[in-house]
Amino acid sequence: MPKPIQSIERASAVLRLLSGRTRRLSLAEVAGELGLPKGTVYGIMRTLLSVGFVEQDPESGKYRIGAALLHLGSSYLDGNELRTRALNWADWLAARTNESVRLGTLHDGQVLLVHHVFRPDNSPQVLEVGALLPMHATAMGKVLLAYHPYLTAELNGTLQRFTSCTITDSKLLAVELAHVQEQGWASSLEELIEGETSFAAPIRDRQGVAVGAIAISGPTERLCDGSQPRAELVSYVREGARTISRDLGAVPW
Repeated sequence: MPKPIQSIERASAVLRLLSGRTRRLSLAEVAGELGLPKGTVYGIMRTLLSVGFVEQDPESGKYRIGAALLHLGSSYLDGNELRTRALNWADWLAARTNESVRLGTLHDGQVLLVHHVFRPDNSPQVLEVGALLPMHATAMGKVLLAYHPYLTAELNGTLQRFTSCTITDSKLLAVELAHVQEQGWASSLEELIEGETSFAAPIRDRQGVAVGAIAISGPTERLCDGSQPRAELVSYVREGARTISRDLGAVPW
């Protein structure tokens, strides 16, 4: 069997590193984090720059993911069956709840957002397609963890704290996931962002496997009555998930 091509492996490592950061990275930072010589990283960066996969800030000299790579990612998402099947129902859910809707699936131990419908009120919003979210601090992530228990081990026992409400104890998370599986939906009450709540439900395929999750998110005061999730909003989320699942061939439940 042919050996992997080292240069491609290293270029992939650089792109993964840049895609997982919201900030730009310098050549020295990339080299340090990957444990590679600066000269090697410089050669990789020059090549990635030439094809548009990375961009360099002219003032700081730091690097970030380029537009050409984002275009390739969008092409993948457009061909993703889960996203294709969910488009109309995500719009329906946004209209029924008046909140933003996100569709997510598993990717490298995180939740990859493959579709995002803006809240239908013309307020300023940022498109989040392609973003990676932590599993333990999001409603979609909890749903996916609950129906794929083996993934819990991938958290490596380290649960990052994002707010004072984030669950960082693995035993408490296990209890939470058991509850999610029992009730069929999950919530994240200000666990990722202060003041923001989300509800999610699993999307299943024809084999009954949870291949993704759909969620609404918005200010806690809109999504909750006091400290309790608004039942009608949770109902809409679950109905949206069931409908998409039926389109994917799942047996109705």
